[in-house]
Amino acid sequence: MDSILEHAKVELELIKMTPSTTTEEINLEMYNCIMNLLKVFSDQGHSGFSASYCINTFKQLAMFELLSPLTGKDDEWIEVGNNTYQNKRCSHVFKDETGAYDIDGRFFVGKDGSCFTSHESKVFIEFPYTPRSEYVEVDK
Repeated sequence: MDSILEHAKVELELIKMTPSTTTEEINLEMYNCIMNLLKVFSDQGHSGFSASYCINTFKQLAMFELLSPLTGKDDEWIEVGNNTYQNKRCSHVFKDETGAYDIDGRFFVGKDGSCFTSHESKVFIEFPYTPRSEYVEVDK
């Protein structure tokens, strides 16, 4: 068995996520999913640079993150309301008659560590745009 698969089995066993250490259905499903992904990755024969490159790119795509900035071109949008459009590549970017904006452009962080958004989270943007969020500490 490939060393990455052996490593995964040991680590997953330590957190009780293997068929021999759990009966929880979600853990068994995740075990199979993880091992299948690692088997494909292992079969591709990556090492060094290619492994890191593949992992980083895969992670971004799996998390619905962008690999390049939004362009703002017409083919990036879908109409979701009366003259309101949502970006197809980034679901928290919209445009309407007021301009283009990111509804997750600003997060508010309370003293207790809680994090939330509000109508004040909306940040107007210009293209090309790479989504980013500002974190603002609040007293409440």
